[in-house]
Amino acid sequence: MQEFDVIIIGGGPAGYVAAIRGAQLGFSVACIETRQNARGKGALGGTCLNVGCIPSKSLLDSSHLYEKLQHESKAHGIEVDGARIDVGVMQKRKDKVVSMLTQGIASLFKKHGITWLEGTGALAGDGVVRISGPVQTSEVRGKHIVIATGSVPARLPFANVDNERICDSTGALAFDEVPERLGIIGAGVIGLELGSVWRRLGSAVTVLEASPDFLPAVDQAVAGEALKTLRKQGLTIRLNTRVESLAHDKESVTVTLGGEDGDSETLTFDRLIVAVGRAPNTEGLNAEGVGLALDGRGFVQVDAQFRTNLDGVFAVGDVIGGAMLAHKASEEGVALMEMLAGQKPALDHDRMPWVIYTWPEIAWVGKTTQTLEAEGRAFREGSFPFLASGRARAMNDTGGMVRVLACAKTDALLGVHIIGPNASELVSEAVLAMAFEGTAEDLARTIHAHPTLAETLHEAALAVDDRALHI
Repeated sequence: MQEFDVIIIGGGPAGYVAAIRGAQLGFSVACIETRQNARGKGALGGTCLNVGCIPSKSLLDSSHLYEKLQHESKAHGIEVDGARIDVGVMQKRKDKVVSMLTQGIASLFKKHGITWLEGTGALAGDGVVRISGPVQTSEVRGKHIVIATGSVPARLPFANVDNERICDSTGALAFDEVPERLGIIGAGVIGLELGSVWRRLGSAVTVLEASPDFLPAVDQAVAGEALKTLRKQGLTIRLNTRVESLAHDKESVTVTLGGEDGDSETLTFDRLIVAVGRAPNTEGLNAEGVGLALDGRGFVQVDAQFRTNLDGVFAVGDVIGGAMLAHKASEEGVALMEMLAGQKPALDHDRMPWVIYTWPEIAWVGKTTQTLEAEGRAFREGSFPFLASGRARAMNDTGGMVRVLACAKTDALLGVHIIGPNASELVSEAVLAMAFEGTAEDLARTIHAHPTLAETLHEAALAVDDRALHI
């Protein structure tokens, strides 16, 4: 039986990054991954690289370019006649991006001497992991075992996902044509991003959200701006709308909505996407067999050092709950390996950046206005619109704003919230400033290049003290 210092079950952002960091620290590392690509070959990278972050951003970029050619190029003096979308070519480009990145991880494994074991890993007790592979079953032993099996799309009990008519996020990334009528259950990150892709390409998209609130985790001013903007772009977003049942045939899906007065309403779509969040992936782990503790929602329970209730068994990433973010999972994987090596890394989940890749993008870090008000914490705020940004004007992309929230007593940065072009890149400055215990005054005194989109953050910080220069 092969023996390793560390055995990692799962090759996604938590698992493969943990494997690389562990190897850097001198551990002998094995990583078990069951995923295969469309050609039947093993594929590292987990949901993120294969059917999540990377393919969705590839489609978002393609569809964004198509929309700009159709609706915005004339403003730049560029005439484009007869622009059309070839979904097949777009999908092949997406697949090529995914393939290159997953192959890149395999190359990194070879570089660092990491053993990649293909198959499904199950806990067998006493440091043993049983691997059910494509050819045979084998066992390996490790001093430390790390569960990094990630998450899967959450299901609705009445939705029979077949990825033909009723699709989850994975199926929605592989459409071979643009559906004329597309329904989406769930107005969260996944629903809005996928809705944006297919709306730009010509679908009539209706998003059905059970909650009366739109993006409740987002700062309320930014969420309000996002709702207004996305509706203006053509997304039909219906809040406080409960889906009661689904029916489908080979041609369409019928959605029955429940009404408060007992009346029902039916909507018909060519395809339906179920985007109601994600659930922990513990299937096949033999959790019950070895007594691995899970919480009421099925997440693996861990302490602050990522230790489970089983000696020598740890867990990181989506499977332990919290923010379902690839960068959070990766940083947890790094932190765990460094802890096992005797180091004392610091991981601050309260300063974790979040991004929604609609356009304009939405990004934030720290507390929201509504959270601070609920806590009764005194704060000051500054806001600056991209409408007043010279760089945004030059780009003809002036929607959105930056909001900076600072402590009324100490001026410490409490939260930064952005809706606008390239918000996903801009938020990193705020994360760094908060990591160094920065204040709004620190941002206000930092020289920003002109003309840049980052100047909006500078101006918003100035606005906290009511001294913005360009509004």
